[in-house]
Amino acid sequence: MLSRDTEVDWDGTDFGEWRYGPRRRIWRNDRSGNLDRVLALADRIEKAAIPGVVEQVPTFRSLMVHYDPEVMLFAELAERVRGFLSGLTAKAHVARLWVLPTCYGGDLGPDLGEVAAATGLAPDEVVRMHAAETYHVYVVGFLPGWPYMGDLPEKLALPRRENPRVKVPMGAVCIAQRMTGIYPLESPGGWHLLGRTPVRMFDKRRSKPVLLTPGDSVRHEPITRAEYERLEALAERGELDVRPQGAMQ
Repeated sequence: MLSRDTEVDWDGTDFGEWRYGPRRRIWRNDRSGNLDRVLALADRIEKAAIPGVVEQVPTFRSLMVHYDPEVMLFAELAERVRGFLSGLTAKAHVARLWVLPTCYGGDLGPDLGEVAAATGLAPDEVVRMHAAETYHVYVVGFLPGWPYMGDLPEKLALPRRENPRVKVPMGAVCIAQRMTGIYPLESPGGWHLLGRTPVRMFDKRRSKPVLLTPGDSVRHEPITRAEYERLEALAERGELDVRPQGAMQ
């Protein structure tokens, strides 16, 4: 189990430092709206190609750096990262825009009716509101490829289900609180299921198995059940060609 055993703060950086075991370090920024600053730090570390850095995991307000202590000691890594924090500003990046075909309702979206009743909206209006938004990918985690995306329209914001499901199918498009997500694999879950997309969030057959990354943008495009079945058959064979349709500044 990971445990926090040190914390260091430096004046003027807005970032604190945590040690999580012998191979992981966290740099965290507690200011609001700071994902772009986290991505800016990750970008500096990536461009520096620091020996021993194995992987970076950005989240809403922190960056976890996995490293090999046999290649680089923590003191050396910390010194390099502290240098990157100087003058760090939010990264102006061009987000990839993904448009994901989504079939809403029916057995693919079994909670659509309940969400409509809870929000006082018609089912068609719930679909319209959910599909009208362009969502920001804040974090990828929980399961391989799971995207935590926001912000969901306030009218659709609901707490998680009181009774989580034992099995939620791969591709389920879901909502909870002000977030929306997509189950990359079959798993237990307590979010409200509005529909399903045939697009795989995680596919080991791809050169990059995880489809989305923090900073990406996502829209859902409503499709018919017949179109879903057609695309699902392609996805099952690994033949569904999915690419970002554009970019957003």
